[in-house]
Order: sequence, then C-alpha cells, then structure tokens
Amino acid sequence: MSASKILIVDDEPEFCEMAAVWLRSEGFAPEICTTPEDALTIVGVDDVDVVLTDLHMESMTGLEVCQRVHGQHPDVPVIMITAFGSLESAVGAIRAGAYDFVTKPCTKQQFLVSVRRAAERRALHREVRQLRARLEQAKGLDEMLGESPSIRKIYDLVGRVADTETTVLLTGESGTGKELVARALHRYSRRKDAPFVAVNCAALPATLLEAELFGHLKGAYTDARQDRRGLFQQASGGTLFLDEIGEMPGEMQAKLLRALQDRTVRPLGGEREEPFDVRLIVATNRDLDSAVDQGRFREDLFYRINVVRLEMPPLRSRGNDVLLLAQAFVGRANARTGKSVLGLSHDAAHRLKEYDWPGNVRELENCIESAVAMSTSDELGLEDLPERIRRFRADDFTVQTTDPAELPSLAEMERRYIFRVLKSVGGNKSAAAKVLGFDRRTLYRKLDGYGAEEPR
Repeated sequence: MSASKILIVDDEPEFCEMAAVWLRSEGFAPEICTTPEDALTIVGVDDVDVVLTDLHMESMTGLEVCQRVHGQHPDVPVIMITAFGSLESAVGAIRAGAYDFVTKPCTKQQFLVSVRRAAERRALHREVRQLRARLEQAKGLDEMLGESPSIRKIYDLVGRVADTETTVLLTGESGTGKELVARALHRYSRRKDAPFVAVNCAALPATLLEAELFGHLKGAYTDARQDRRGLFQQASGGTLFLDEIGEMPGEMQAKLLRALQDRTVRPLGGEREEPFDVRLIVATNRDLDSAVDQGRFREDLFYRINVVRLEMPPLRSRGNDVLLLAQAFVGRANARTGKSVLGLSHDAAHRLKEYDWPGNVRELENCIESAVAMSTSDELGLEDLPERIRRFRADDFTVQTTDPAELPSLAEMERRYIFRVLKSVGGNKSAAAKVLGFDRRTLYRKLDGYGAEEPR
C-alpha cells in the first residue's frame, strides 16, 4: 500500500494540502492537481492508483472527471468529494462510476478508510491482471496449469513420451491430475483421433472388471443378455487408461498380465483369443514398489507397466501454482454461478499457500467453488473459505521471528516436530519413533499428552 499513488483534484488548495498531509502520514504518495484538465492528462500518462475529485469545479464537474477516468481506466477507483452532500449527488456519483462518495467536512479517519479501501481494490485489480497474464504463460498441457519446476518437469516428460507406444505409469497422491496427464499423453500422440477409454479398477469387483476389460458373450453370466465388446476392443487404435491399478485384485492381475504379453483378450464365455491394438497408460496413488515387496502386486506385471514412470507432484510442493490454479477456478466458478468475483484477499491467498492440501488440486477446486458461492463481494476473504482451511494451523517447526512474545516454547517446538515426523512417515508410529530416537511407548505417551493420536 505504501506505493499507492493518489491523485487529488480540487480547486481548493487548502483542502488539497490537508488531504496530502493525511495521505503521507499513511505512507501513500499524493499528487495535487487544481484543474480537471491537468488531472485527466496525468491519469492518461501516469500510473495512478486512486483519484480523489471534488464534485463542484469551474471548468468541469467531478461527475465528468469520474466518467472520463472510468471510461478510459475502469480499474482506477474514483472517490467523489463535496461539501454539498445530498442523496441526488451520491446517486449521480455512483452512476458515473465512482467508487465512493465522501462529504466535507470529514474526519481524517473517514477519509483514510475510504482511500485505503479504494487503494486495496486497485491493488486487487492489478494482482488479478498479473495472475491472468501468468495463467496464459503457465498453460502447459490442455487443462493443466502451473509454472513450478515440478510441474514443468511433467510437461517436459509428457512432450518426450506422448508420441511413442511406451506404456506409462502415473503415480502420485489422489487429486494431483493423473487423468489429465493421461488425456494429454493421448491427445499429443499419433493415436489422438482414436478413442481414449478410461476405467477405474477400484470401482469394480474382479468378475465385473474382467467382463468390462475383456468383454463377454451372451449368457456368459446371469445378466449377460447380449454380446459386449470389452474396453480393450473399444479402445482399439487408441489409448486405454487403467486408473487405480494398485487396487486390482490378484486374480485379475494375472489375467491382465497374460493379455499384455500376448496382446490378445478372451471374452468371458468365449473360446477364441481376439487381438487388440491399444497404447496402455496406468495410474495409482499406491506405493507399488512396497506392494510388490509385500506380495500384494505381481512383480512381473509391475515390470510390464513400469516402463516410463511420471510422478505427479502434490499441490503443497508447487509453491505459487496454488494461487494460479485458484484464480483459474475463480473464473470457472463465476461462469457457473453468474458471479463476478475478481480474486483473493491477501489473507485468503496466504492461507491457501499455507494449507497442506491433502486432496490436492481436486480439493482446491472444490474449495474455490464453495468460496465463490459463499462470497458477497468481489473479493474472496478468509471468511469465505471452508472452515477446515480457516482453522488450519501449519505444523511448521521453523521459527521466523525475533519477537520474544512470538517465540514458541521448547515443548511447543517438540510437539510440532513430532507431528511433522508422523506426517512424513504416513502416520506409522514405529517409523516415527525410530526417526525421533525414542521407543513407541514414549511416543504414545507424548501424543496422549497432546490430546491427539494422529497429526492432521
């Protein structure tokens, strides 16, 4: 706010000087202009943040100044000031595009509150423009957005392997955008004009999943009233995306491996093998390496699908991408709700960056849609965010203050560090105790003392 430039337009020098003194005391940069014509010239060539104009001036009224400023620079708020306050004047000012209407004489506090709000609105408009410009630059692959190093690495890897026949394994937490990457791999491949077929392996039991993938003949089971081609056949010439492959039952893993080795499938109830031609992309939010070690996922199938692996970064590791994505989701929510929210307040933006986003991009989109629906202004405030995000307290154990009043106690630092270690090992208390250097009973005792068994 200290850099905000405020243009004062009034033919009364005494008021101009008083207003300038008030503004300087708050860190603003005032500029005085006694004629409307000079003021419009300055607005046209300089980067003015707020215009304060008197309503009654000799050569031009404040309403005309407001209309011309608003017409040429709609983002610049205009505050109308007059000693002849009336409802008619206020309505006229608002119709002319004024941001606020102040009546002389006014107190310093009333005056500065109006200017401060106008300057904040101007700053919000500027930030929204910058974010939109960055959004255009940050567009990577289709609906994917981001400019962080971790997401740009994904763009690069997709560009390298998209136009190949290589099987791709997409890993990462739920909600990080694995299906978006799968669709991008298809769209930028030589198979782009053929079907992209997706199935969630966790959504179906083994028997139904087999019928879904390989197809079935009429009468193969009770509800099989007619022949049906499986997804391997439906995706012929294109791409088959198997999501959540880590949840696939063991018996189905063996059949999938056989199909991938032979490049054929046998429909349920059928006697003949039928060839297929698909490019396979699979995804999981499970640790398949550990699942192989524990015998829950076939090692031979793992090697068959783990040709090229793309690890999707969690949202909490993508820095300012959170705000870029939030701004994009504000636009989408506006289109759905008919609202015209501009962007985020400083406090809301800070909380979005601080929050750890266990649900990743999917959770962020849901959060912004909810906030836009709740908002009653053109700016999303902290109060518009869902309660779980408003109440979130980062477990960062670093200390970034030298104020003795803000320094946490040693016990509080220990609490934060224990929760940080627990989170990093996925809540495994044995592993956490090993990292912390004491036994599990000591860890349980400390957690009981904190009144919480698990970190957030």
